[in-house]
Amino acid sequence: MSHQLLNTTEAAHLLGVSKAFLERDRWAGARIPFVKIGSRSVRYRRQDLDTYIEQGIRTSTSDRG
Repeated sequence: MSHQLLNTTEAAHLLGVSKAFLERDRWAGARIPFVKIGSRSVRYRRQDLDTYIEQGIRTSTSDRG
């Protein structure tokens, strides 16, 4: 099974958010899944980012999902 792994900068660019947003998300309990490689390296699977985007689709501003 092949997974496209993105670093924090690439994932932030794809989502249209800052790197700091993703770092805070990891510290706060990770709504966006990530992969730890070794003791320091963080990567995001493209499929997880796509799922996160899909889960955010709403039909109105009052729609809470």
